Amino acid sequence: MTRFIVAVLVLANIVTAIGVVNARHQHRQLFVQLTKLEHARDELNIDFGRLQLEQATWAEANRIDQIARTRLGMKFPETADIVVIRP
Repeated sequence: MTRFIVAVLVLANIVTAIGVVNARHQHRQLFVQLTKLEHARDELNIDFGRLQLEQATWAEANRIDQIARTRLGMKFPETADIVVIRP
């Protein structure tokens, strides 16, 4: 009877050890995946910041005014050219 109990305990110990090894292996794999995803997130945040800066540069009022004047030939109307329409 004691040999049976010892055999069961040894078997339970081996199964538990295999479970621990498996859990540690899965943890390492998930940690590597997490690290890769965090790196990708950081790269996307950097790109997003660059795009926000670029958008702010392209949408700057002085730049739009300059392009409107040079490329499109636009200008502010003279006082005589302004017509006010009232209901």
